[in-house]
Amino acid sequence: MTRTDDMPPAWDERTQLTTFLDYARDTARAKCEGLSDEDARRAVLPGSPLMTPSGLVNHLRWVEYYWFQVVFLGEEDEGPWTDEDPDREMRIAADFPPAQLLEEYAGQAARYRELVAAHDLDTRAKTPTRDGRHVDLRWILLHLVEETARHNGHLDILRELIDGSTGV
Repeated sequence: MTRTDDMPPAWDERTQLTTFLDYARDTARAKCEGLSDEDARRAVLPGSPLMTPSGLVNHLRWVEYYWFQVVFLGEEDEGPWTDEDPDREMRIAADFPPAQLLEEYAGQAARYRELVAAHDLDTRAKTPTRDGRHVDLRWILLHLVEETARHNGHLDILRELIDGSTGV
């Protein structure tokens, strides 16, 4: 897998935002390259049993689903989480081959690229956030860049603890 460059091909706001999100997505996938299925499911942090590479990829996938489909488009939330198990997307990742999770994440990213391209950045989400505000598409993109980049830091740590790989 080849990561995209974080330098946008154009300097407009949309291109910059989508380039950074794609770069963060590609980085998450790159950090999982070469891991065995067993290692992708390993929790190496004693205090964080759900923190696995597979769990993080599945979490990122479902976070994008939530913000684009549930919040932005106003669709019904059919995510794996429940009130009793709010982190279920991380727990169930072990039930799927890591390659499948990565493939689904990449396929979903392609669909969301089309969704973003079809809407103005000022378009407001149909579903309000917990505080009652309707964020715009620009805010969602910024939030997903932040969320994905933060979890890439977790993937950095996990990968180094699992097999010593750094700088991916």
